[in-house]
Amino acid sequence: MKSSFWEGEHILNLRLSHLFVVAIFWLASTELICVRAAEFASGPITIVVPFAAGSGTDQTARVMAQAMTEEFGATFVIDNRGGANGILAAQYVAQAKPNGYTIFLTTNTTQVANQHLYKKLPYDPVKDFEPIGLIGRGSMFLVVSAASKIRTVQDLIKAAKEAPGKLNFGSGSSSSLVGSELFKQLAKIEVISVPYKSNPQAVNAVLGGQIDYMFLDSSTALPLIQGGRVHPVAVSAAKRSSAAPQVLTVAEAGLPGFEVTYWNAVYAPAGTPPNIVASLAKMISGAALSARMVRRQESLGSEALTSTPLELAEYQAKEVRLWGKIIRAAGIEPE
Repeated sequence: MKSSFWEGEHILNLRLSHLFVVAIFWLASTELICVRAAEFASGPITIVVPFAAGSGTDQTARVMAQAMTEEFGATFVIDNRGGANGILAAQYVAQAKPNGYTIFLTTNTTQVANQHLYKKLPYDPVKDFEPIGLIGRGSMFLVVSAASKIRTVQDLIKAAKEAPGKLNFGSGSSSSLVGSELFKQLAKIEVISVPYKSNPQAVNAVLGGQIDYMFLDSSTALPLIQGGRVHPVAVSAAKRSSAAPQVLTVAEAGLPGFEVTYWNAVYAPAGTPPNIVASLAKMISGAALSARMVRRQESLGSEALTSTPLELAEYQAKEVRLWGKIIRAAGIEPE
């Protein structure tokens, strides 16, 4: 389901008007915001994650929760609701009480890509959520089993062309799926897509030899690369990863114009009061810039990316248009 937000300017204006109210609270002093955060958070705040435990998003959520607990004294509970490309978790948060006690730490999968990948969604990526803030952007590694004979992008393309329809790839997120589909389209190869509930499940299939390759988020991929369990064929971003600078980008390795990244952001259910949205935004922004989170981002070669709620809404709108172009170019038909 493609939200009417992207079809009519009147919906955009309503959302932006609401976010301007949030901005008024955002501009309050940091001390006042922190007091309000402590006041409304008299109990645990649940962070819903749309992917399984061990996934990159799950790891980010746990580090964020630790940072916010240290900084603000609030208690956080991680609720992993993996499956259906994040749809189950998004629907759950969309229906949650808008009181600040349920927030959604998610990716462009649920808030951007799904509306292009499915004909109908049980949630609206815009109208059902209040933007809180961006927390980071990362890339993926194209990986194969360490035992695979495939070492380079050209090796993969050659193997696929020598045996059309024989090779397969796994994906446990829409970023992973779109990465492989765009690769397939640009390389002009015939390969089989095998979906999984999460990237950790998909990479286990790579390790077990059931799947030939996949695009895997950097936070999950790097420990496996460093441990020698998978071989990094290429990186999905326009620039090489600072955490593995020896690995070529897909574009460098022979497919010019290839670039697929993902981002993490936090949302609350629509209708969450502006003062609570502003308090959460200050907490999220502070945690994203904490020493703990900065170290994590640097170790993964990821980019710290914070924002106000209004900036996140505008960024999401821009990303919807961009991902729509990528998905159409990859020839992916909505399910």
